[in-house]
Amino acid sequence: MPVKIRLQRHGKKGKPFYWIVAADARAKRDGRYLDKLGIYNPNTNPATIELNVDGAVKWLENGAQPTDTARAILSYKGALLKKHLAGGVKKGALTEEQAEAKFNAWLEEKAAKIQAKADGLSKASADAKAKALEAEKAVNEARVAAAAPEVEEEVAEDTSASNEEE
Repeated sequence: MPVKIRLQRHGKKGKPFYWIVAADARAKRDGRYLDKLGIYNPNTNPATIELNVDGAVKWLENGAQPTDTARAILSYKGALLKKHLAGGVKKGALTEEQAEAKFNAWLEEKAAKIQAKADGLSKASADAKAKALEAEKAVNEARVAAAAPEVEEEVAEDTSASNEEE
């Protein structure tokens, strides 16, 4: 039975939400699956991905073939790296501890990159809000300045009318 690691679509129209599953290649896209490995939500920025890395590695070692999008997600979360390191351990090129240390170092580096992107996005959002606030203040000040001469003219007319009456 050929097994694929692929995405199973959920969510409503226009707001997709995916499960990452190991399924028989002959099954329908949203049909029966063998194992649920995680979730993928592309609606958030950055996209939310939760993956059972050990389960994915188990399926990959047993011959499951990921689809293109699933391969990108597995690579992003480190499942393909962990499979590669496990192959090195089987061949004797690495010890289990060395492979685990390499994987953990990679995870820390990846987490730092993701955090930097999230910080950059929040900073850009804050800068955009500050610019919008400054622009709004400038528009309000221009409105007040434009309305002020009319008020002064009315006051001047009232004082001249009262002077004429006397």
